[in-house]
Amino acid sequence: METREGQRAIWAAGDYRTVGAQFLLASELLTEALDLRANERLLDVATGTGNLALAAARRAAAVTALDLVPDLLGHARRRADAEGLAVAFHEGDAEDLPFPDSSFDVVTSAFGVMFARNQERAAAELMRVCRPGGRIGLATWTPDSYMGRMLELNTRYVPVPEGTHPPTRWGTREGLTELFGSGTGIHATPRTLRWRFPSPAEHAQVWAEVYGPTATAMDALGEEGRAALVGDLLALAEELNADTTGALLLPLDYLEVVVSL
Repeated sequence: METREGQRAIWAAGDYRTVGAQFLLASELLTEALDLRANERLLDVATGTGNLALAAARRAAAVTALDLVPDLLGHARRRADAEGLAVAFHEGDAEDLPFPDSSFDVVTSAFGVMFARNQERAAAELMRVCRPGGRIGLATWTPDSYMGRMLELNTRYVPVPEGTHPPTRWGTREGLTELFGSGTGIHATPRTLRWRFPSPAEHAQVWAEVYGPTATAMDALGEEGRAALVGDLLALAEELNADTTGALLLPLDYLEVVVSL
Protein backbone atom coordinates (compact mmCIF):
# COMPACT_ATOMS: atom_id res chain seq x y z
CA MET A 1 0.00 0.00 0.00
CA GLU A 2 1.30 3.46 -0.84
CA THR A 3 2.51 5.66 1.98
CA ARG A 4 1.06 9.08 2.63
CA GLU A 5 4.20 10.62 1.18
CA GLY A 6 3.87 8.41 -1.88
CA GLN A 7 0.32 9.64 -2.42
CA ARG A 8 1.41 13.23 -1.99
CA ALA A 9 4.17 12.75 -4.59
CA ILE A 10 1.76 11.21 -7.13
CA TRP A 11 -0.67 14.13 -6.98
CA ALA A 12 2.10 16.72 -6.90
CA ALA A 13 3.42 15.28 -10.18
CA GLY A 14 2.25 16.62 -13.51
CA ASP A 15 0.01 19.68 -13.58
CA TYR A 16 -3.35 19.08 -11.92
CA ARG A 17 -4.38 22.67 -12.65
CA THR A 18 -4.74 21.64 -16.30
CA VAL A 19 -6.53 18.42 -15.37
CA GLY A 20 -8.91 19.90 -12.81
CA ALA A 21 -10.10 22.57 -15.21
CA GLN A 22 -11.65 19.80 -17.32
CA PHE A 23 -13.82 18.62 -14.42
CA LEU A 24 -15.38 21.92 -13.32
CA LEU A 25 -18.89 21.06 -14.46
CA ALA A 26 -19.08 17.95 -12.28
CA SER A 27 -18.58 20.05 -9.14
CA GLU A 28 -21.24 22.55 -10.14
CA LEU A 29 -23.73 19.75 -10.84
CA LEU A 30 -22.93 17.98 -7.56
CA THR A 31 -23.48 21.10 -5.47
CA GLU A 32 -26.89 21.45 -7.11
CA ALA A 33 -27.71 17.78 -6.50
CA LEU A 34 -26.90 18.30 -2.82
CA ASP A 35 -29.38 21.21 -2.65
CA LEU A 36 -26.94 23.29 -0.62
CA ARG A 37 -28.34 25.97 1.66
CA ALA A 38 -26.71 29.18 2.82
CA ASN A 39 -24.53 28.74 5.92
CA GLU A 40 -24.51 24.95 5.77
CA ARG A 41 -21.15 23.67 7.02
CA LEU A 42 -19.44 21.86 4.16
CA LEU A 43 -16.13 19.98 4.11
CA ASP A 44 -14.55 19.23 0.73
CA VAL A 45 -12.07 16.35 1.05
CA ALA A 46 -9.17 15.97 -1.42
CA THR A 47 -10.17 19.35 -2.81
CA GLY A 48 -7.32 19.49 -5.34
CA THR A 49 -7.51 22.86 -7.07
CA GLY A 50 -10.74 23.67 -5.25
CA ASN A 51 -13.43 23.12 -7.87
CA LEU A 52 -16.09 21.86 -5.50
CA ALA A 53 -15.07 24.03 -2.56
CA LEU A 54 -15.44 27.16 -4.68
CA ALA A 55 -18.74 25.98 -6.16
CA ALA A 56 -20.10 25.53 -2.63
CA ALA A 57 -18.75 28.89 -1.46
CA ARG A 58 -20.51 30.60 -4.38
CA ARG A 59 -23.72 29.16 -2.95
CA ALA A 60 -23.03 30.79 0.45
CA ALA A 61 -22.09 27.59 2.28
CA ALA A 62 -19.55 27.79 5.12
CA VAL A 63 -16.77 25.89 3.37
CA THR A 64 -13.72 24.07 4.68
CA ALA A 65 -11.42 22.36 2.16
CA LEU A 66 -8.68 19.80 2.77
CA ASP A 67 -5.97 18.27 0.60
CA LEU A 68 -2.73 16.36 1.03
CA VAL A 69 -0.73 18.42 -1.48
CA PRO A 70 0.39 21.93 -0.41
CA ASP A 71 0.87 23.18 -3.98
CA LEU A 72 -2.70 22.26 -4.92
CA LEU A 73 -4.01 23.98 -1.80
CA GLY A 74 -2.04 27.08 -2.73
CA HIS A 75 -3.63 27.17 -6.16
CA ALA A 76 -7.11 26.62 -4.69
CA ARG A 77 -6.52 29.43 -2.20
CA ARG A 78 -5.48 31.83 -4.95
CA ARG A 79 -8.61 30.97 -6.92
CA ALA A 80 -10.79 31.63 -3.88
CA ASP A 81 -9.03 34.93 -3.20
CA ALA A 82 -9.48 36.01 -6.83
CA GLU A 83 -13.25 35.51 -6.50
CA GLY A 84 -13.48 36.96 -3.01
CA LEU A 85 -14.75 33.65 -1.61
CA ALA A 86 -14.33 32.66 2.03
CA VAL A 87 -12.90 29.12 2.23
CA ALA A 88 -10.87 27.70 5.13
CA PHE A 89 -8.07 25.56 3.66
CA HIS A 90 -6.30 22.78 5.59
CA GLU A 91 -3.52 20.37 4.70
CA GLY A 92 -4.50 16.85 5.72
CA ASP A 93 -5.27 13.25 4.89
CA ALA A 94 -8.71 11.87 3.98
CA GLU A 95 -7.98 8.84 6.16
CA ASP A 96 -7.36 10.93 9.28
CA LEU A 97 -9.53 14.04 9.10
CA PRO A 98 -8.50 16.64 11.70
CA PHE A 99 -12.06 17.50 12.75
CA PRO A 100 -14.37 16.36 15.57
CA ASP A 101 -17.30 14.03 15.01
CA SER A 102 -20.40 15.56 13.39
CA SER A 103 -18.60 18.81 12.49
CA PHE A 104 -20.28 19.28 9.10
CA ASP A 105 -23.72 19.22 7.52
CA VAL A 106 -22.31 18.16 4.15
CA VAL A 107 -19.08 16.35 3.21
CA THR A 108 -17.97 16.18 -0.43
CA SER A 109 -15.24 14.93 -2.72
CA ALA A 110 -15.05 15.19 -6.51
CA PHE A 111 -12.68 12.62 -8.02
CA GLY A 112 -10.52 12.81 -4.90
CA VAL A 113 -11.24 10.55 -1.93
CA MET A 114 -11.71 7.61 -4.30
CA PHE A 115 -7.89 7.47 -4.50
CA ALA A 116 -7.43 6.96 -0.74
CA ARG A 117 -5.01 4.20 0.20
CA ASN A 118 -7.42 2.62 2.72
CA GLN A 119 -10.86 3.04 1.20
CA GLU A 120 -12.81 1.72 4.19
CA ARG A 121 -11.05 4.07 6.55
CA ALA A 122 -11.60 7.05 4.26
CA ALA A 123 -15.33 6.30 3.92
CA ALA A 124 -15.60 5.90 7.68
CA GLU A 125 -13.93 9.28 8.17
CA LEU A 126 -16.37 10.99 5.81
CA MET A 127 -19.27 9.55 7.80
CA ARG A 128 -17.67 10.36 11.15
CA VAL A 129 -17.32 14.09 10.52
CA CYS A 130 -20.77 14.42 8.89
CA ARG A 131 -23.64 14.97 11.32
CA PRO A 132 -26.51 12.48 11.59
CA GLY A 133 -29.04 13.45 8.93
CA GLY A 134 -26.32 15.09 6.82
CA ARG A 135 -25.25 14.32 3.25
CA ILE A 136 -22.11 13.05 1.60
CA GLY A 137 -21.68 14.09 -2.04
CA LEU A 138 -19.25 12.38 -4.41
CA ALA A 139 -18.24 12.44 -8.05
CA THR A 140 -16.47 9.17 -8.92
CA TRP A 141 -15.11 7.62 -12.10
CA THR A 142 -16.79 4.41 -13.25
CA PRO A 143 -14.78 1.29 -14.17
CA ASP A 144 -15.71 1.26 -17.87
CA SER A 145 -15.26 5.00 -18.42
CA TYR A 146 -12.26 6.48 -20.18
CA MET A 147 -10.81 7.48 -16.81
CA GLY A 148 -11.48 4.07 -15.28
CA ARG A 149 -9.82 2.27 -18.16
CA MET A 150 -6.92 4.71 -18.19
CA LEU A 151 -6.31 4.10 -14.47
CA GLU A 152 -6.39 0.34 -15.07
CA LEU A 153 -3.95 0.85 -17.93
CA ASN A 154 -1.51 2.55 -15.57
CA THR A 155 -1.43 -0.53 -13.34
CA ARG A 156 -0.14 -2.63 -16.25
CA TYR A 157 2.99 -0.49 -16.25
CA VAL A 158 3.28 0.24 -12.52
CA PRO A 159 1.60 -2.66 -10.69
CA VAL A 160 -0.21 -2.02 -7.41
CA PRO A 161 0.02 -4.40 -4.42
CA GLU A 162 -2.08 -7.54 -4.73
CA GLY A 163 -5.51 -7.17 -3.14
CA THR A 164 -5.64 -3.39 -3.64
CA HIS A 165 -9.12 -2.17 -4.51
CA PRO A 166 -9.23 -0.01 -7.66
CA PRO A 167 -10.30 3.62 -7.18
CA THR A 168 -13.28 2.92 -9.43
CA ARG A 169 -14.80 0.78 -6.68
CA TRP A 170 -16.31 4.13 -5.61
CA GLY A 171 -17.93 4.33 -9.05
CA THR A 172 -20.13 1.24 -8.58
CA ARG A 173 -23.27 0.79 -6.50
CA GLU A 174 -21.87 -2.41 -5.02
CA GLY A 175 -18.69 -0.66 -3.96
CA LEU A 176 -20.57 2.29 -2.47
CA THR A 177 -22.76 -0.07 -0.44
CA GLU A 178 -19.67 -1.89 0.83
CA LEU A 179 -18.06 1.40 1.83
CA PHE A 180 -21.03 3.25 3.34
CA GLY A 181 -23.27 0.39 4.44
CA SER A 182 -26.74 -0.69 3.46
CA GLY A 183 -28.25 1.46 6.22
CA THR A 184 -27.47 4.69 4.37
CA GLY A 185 -29.49 6.15 1.52
CA ILE A 186 -27.33 5.99 -1.61
CA HIS A 187 -28.57 7.86 -4.68
CA ALA A 188 -26.26 7.41 -7.68
CA THR A 189 -26.84 9.19 -10.99
CA PRO A 190 -24.77 8.34 -14.10
CA ARG A 191 -23.39 11.48 -15.74
CA THR A 192 -21.00 12.28 -18.56
CA LEU A 193 -18.47 15.07 -19.02
CA ARG A 194 -17.07 15.71 -22.49
CA TRP A 195 -13.42 16.43 -23.08
CA ARG A 196 -12.40 18.16 -26.31
CA PHE A 197 -8.85 18.16 -27.66
CA PRO A 198 -7.29 19.06 -31.03
CA SER A 199 -6.35 15.43 -31.76
CA PRO A 200 -6.08 12.04 -30.02
CA ALA A 201 -2.30 12.06 -30.44
CA GLU A 202 -1.89 15.47 -28.80
CA HIS A 203 -4.17 14.41 -25.98
CA ALA A 204 -2.20 11.21 -25.30
CA GLN A 205 1.12 13.06 -25.12
CA VAL A 206 -0.16 15.91 -22.95
CA TRP A 207 -2.16 13.61 -20.65
CA ALA A 208 0.94 11.50 -19.99
CA GLU A 209 2.65 14.65 -18.74
CA VAL A 210 -0.05 16.44 -16.71
CA TYR A 211 -2.09 13.75 -14.87
CA GLY A 212 -0.35 12.74 -11.64
CA PRO A 213 -0.77 8.93 -11.76
CA THR A 214 0.22 8.78 -15.43
CA ALA A 215 3.11 11.22 -15.03
CA THR A 216 4.36 9.12 -12.10
CA ALA A 217 4.17 5.98 -14.23
CA MET A 218 6.08 7.73 -17.02
CA ASP A 219 8.83 8.70 -14.57
CA ALA A 220 9.18 5.08 -13.44
CA LEU A 221 9.55 3.69 -16.96
CA GLY A 222 12.40 3.60 -19.41
CA GLU A 223 12.20 5.12 -22.88
CA GLU A 224 10.59 2.01 -24.38
CA GLY A 225 8.02 1.76 -21.58
CA ARG A 226 7.11 5.44 -21.87
CA ALA A 227 6.55 5.11 -25.61
CA ALA A 228 4.39 2.03 -25.04
CA LEU A 229 2.27 3.80 -22.41
CA VAL A 230 1.69 6.82 -24.65
CA GLY A 231 0.79 4.44 -27.47
CA ASP A 232 -1.76 2.67 -25.28
CA LEU A 233 -3.24 6.01 -24.18
CA LEU A 234 -3.55 6.98 -27.85
CA ALA A 235 -5.26 3.69 -28.72
CA LEU A 236 -7.74 4.13 -25.87
CA ALA A 237 -8.53 7.71 -26.88
CA GLU A 238 -9.04 6.66 -30.50
CA GLU A 239 -11.31 3.78 -29.46
CA LEU A 240 -13.59 6.07 -27.43
CA ASN A 241 -13.39 9.14 -29.66
CA ALA A 242 -16.85 10.45 -30.54
CA ASP A 243 -15.50 12.96 -33.09
CA THR A 244 -15.19 12.06 -36.77
CA THR A 245 -13.24 15.11 -37.98
CA GLY A 246 -9.79 14.22 -36.65
CA ALA A 247 -10.25 16.12 -33.39
CA LEU A 248 -10.95 14.39 -30.07
CA LEU A 249 -14.26 14.30 -28.20
CA LEU A 250 -13.98 12.00 -25.19
CA PRO A 251 -17.02 11.10 -23.09
CA LEU A 252 -15.98 10.91 -19.42
CA ASP A 253 -18.61 8.81 -17.64
CA TYR A 254 -18.90 9.12 -13.87
CA LEU A 255 -21.31 8.66 -10.98
CA GLU A 256 -22.81 11.60 -9.12
CA VAL A 257 -23.50 10.23 -5.65
CA VAL A 258 -25.48 11.59 -2.70
CA VAL A 259 -25.34 9.51 0.48
CA SER A 260 -27.95 10.42 3.10
CA LEU A 261 -26.96 9.59 6.68
